[in-house]
Amino acid sequence: MNDNSGLIFAFTLDGNGGGSKLDLDAVRQWRPDSGPIWVHLDYTGSDARDWLQNHSGIDPVIVEALTAAETRPRSLVHRDGMLVILRGVNLNPDSDPEDMVSIRFWIDSDRIVTLRHRRVMAVDDLRQAVEDGDGPTGPGDFLSQLADRLVQRMGGVISDLDDTADELEDEVISEQTYDLRQKIANVRRMAISMRRYLAPQRDVMARLHTEKAEWLHEDDRMRLREIADRTTRYVEDLDAIRDRASVTQEEVNGRLAERMNRTMYILSIVAGIFLPLGLLTGLLGINVGGIPGTDNSWAFTIFCGLLVVIAVAQVWVFKRKKWM
Repeated sequence: MNDNSGLIFAFTLDGNGGGSKLDLDAVRQWRPDSGPIWVHLDYTGSDARDWLQNHSGIDPVIVEALTAAETRPRSLVHRDGMLVILRGVNLNPDSDPEDMVSIRFWIDSDRIVTLRHRRVMAVDDLRQAVEDGDGPTGPGDFLSQLADRLVQRMGGVISDLDDTADELEDEVISEQTYDLRQKIANVRRMAISMRRYLAPQRDVMARLHTEKAEWLHEDDRMRLREIADRTTRYVEDLDAIRDRASVTQEEVNGRLAERMNRTMYILSIVAGIFLPLGLLTGLLGINVGGIPGTDNSWAFTIFCGLLVVIAVAQVWVFKRKKWM
């Protein structure tokens, strides 16, 4: 990749799954009669923006949508082409999968222009497939293959998240600690973050196979329908994970509250038993004349025995009233 140009790679496609690499000058000189082309750009590159705005022939409104800083999944048919913005899980090193990366592309019958800023593994897969001669044979095939690879990677992450939710449900039965609350909060955060982008992407996928584009063949539409169904299932899985995490959180909170109530109950019983005993010891401990038993050597023993009797009597009364 040339960091200054923003060109990551480019191919002329042979229609049989293979392609020949191009540099930026060759991309600039490309014409529709030269054969289908796939250009992959980093939209933050200055030369990439210049080519998009001044030499690509793409409508300026479409270019603005392709290079916007913040995007959400969407699709738009414009003339003979289609603007598509999708999201994929972030599998880059030291990144959170739920911090989903965007892939934006413009497709027409002769050209595929894809843009990203952060690396998208699904695009790298297609690049390798083209180099191996087993890539997409046309724009419709490219769209369905890219969407399929994005969804495949989502499936693995969502499956792992579902397994984590299962483990937390098991742990809450035997381990009531404050650490569980943080783990559950992380699961809910991941599910909510992924659903934020996957829900509109579900709508996009459901609409793509019905779009009126001549280069979308029936096989491509069938694959897109299947991908839309899988995306819908993943959104439902995320909803279920979020709801299960909420129920688990309520269970943890309930168990912690029950433990706290039990502790406070025991402390209240202990305080209730010692309250009258403390009153008696306090009265006999005041430093004034007339304290009974000061001249009797058995007074302390008798008093201690009296305290024991009072404590036992209190315990009996508490149990009789079912306070204990």
